[in-house]
Amino acid sequence: MPPRGVKPGSKRARQYEHIKDSLEDCGTSEDRAEEIAARTVNKEKARHGESRTSSRTSTEDLSSGHRGGVRAHRKGPRGRTRDQLYNEAKHLGIKGRSKMRKADLERAVDARKR
Repeated sequence: MPPRGVKPGSKRARQYEHIKDSLEDCGTSEDRAEEIAARTVNKEKARHGESRTSSRTSTEDLSSGHRGGVRAHRKGPRGRTRDQLYNEAKHLGIKGRSKMRKADLERAVDARKR
């Protein structure tokens, strides 16, 4: 079932089903496939101005399709971006985060979560 606000038979509903089916074909569980498909469709709705509200990352980050290709095929460490780590550190109340590098932020966030 597509996310709320997506009309049955619409482009976004077809997009949701396509993403969900593709993920299930790759071996992803049904629940996880539904979650990823819903998030992707919601992000695309926000990027195209089809939603009432949208976060800054939904509108300013790379598109879902482009981001997957770019981040999936690069060498080196993967994981959260520096901005994501910084926001997580801010949420956790880590002091001195603005002067930290990505590796420092990652260590501080992971240590705080333990």
